Amino acid sequence: MFRGAHRRIDADPALSGGRPRRAKVGIVLGAGAARGWAHIGALRELDALGLKLDVIVGSSIGTLVGGCYAAGRLDMLEAFARSLTRRRVLGLLDFSFTGSGLIGGQRLRTRLEAALGDLRIEDLPVQFAAVATEIGGGHEIWLRRGLLVDAIRASYALPGVFEPVKVDGRWLFDGAIVNPVPVSVARALGAERVIALNISSDRFGRGTAIQDPFGRTEPSPGAEEPAHDTSGMIARWWRGSNGAKVNGDAAAPGLMTSMVNAFDILQDRIMRSRLAGDPPDALVQVRVGKVGMFEFHRADELIALGREAIRRSAPEIREQVELNRTDAAGAVSQAGPPN
Repeated sequence: MFRGAHRRIDADPALSGGRPRRAKVGIVLGAGAARGWAHIGALRELDALGLKLDVIVGSSIGTLVGGCYAAGRLDMLEAFARSLTRRRVLGLLDFSFTGSGLIGGQRLRTRLEAALGDLRIEDLPVQFAAVATEIGGGHEIWLRRGLLVDAIRASYALPGVFEPVKVDGRWLFDGAIVNPVPVSVARALGAERVIALNISSDRFGRGTAIQDPFGRTEPSPGAEEPAHDTSGMIARWWRGSNGAKVNGDAAAPGLMTSMVNAFDILQDRIMRSRLAGDPPDALVQVRVGKVGMFEFHRADELIALGREAIRRSAPEIREQVELNRTDAAGAVSQAGPPN
């Protein structure tokens, strides 16, 4: 996709030694929970292409990967992601049934602080922004200064799962609620060429209206455990939140399956709407298939998918970056000298 309305014609060769000014390139890392490990592979492949990034914007898991990349901690994050197993993931989740989220998040916060310390966004070597949602007002919050750890935690605080995070007097949660792939933020930060990575599940398609869903056989009740039985609840939650089948002959979905699937659909619809109104110059669709939102133990597979997606989109990415170098001078000459 090419968004000509955002091109800037201010690269006068006469003022830059005869060479057009290099366009500011921004990368947008979309939301998608565990699927966000694909961003690691994508960034590795962009580095291999020699692409210099001037602006990095993330939403939800994209903030975590983008923030670690901007801070020079991607190696550490990748090693951590690849080390995860189902058991280790569960060990990082401090479940709570008294707070405002199923997971308190203190264990994850401790790990983040150990990795990033008191690093502040304004001290990063590139422009960086995290997107979060304000509770109550529903405002889209752009976190561009302050502690990087706080911005990351606020941006991935999935409602009902993680507790919200208070930043500068505002209670914030997941940025995917308002802007899953925040191209608009990268534009606002001055990016003239924007590459966006979408890791939303590709199982939804565009969605259709089923006018007559009745007349089919009701799903069998199955052997679902009683709702009041709390034994094995965490294990059931884990299974049910990782792409479990919810139609056909499957039993009625549980609480977490229903909530996560609803959030997945909501995120997908919002993403499509936002990208239709503000498309990037290059949209990289990472084909994550049916990887569940909480399958963090599948990092090896997801990182490989991220690399593959960039390789597949490399010609488009090169074209969009190089177009600015070749047509900037032409655009200036057509427009004539400044008044």
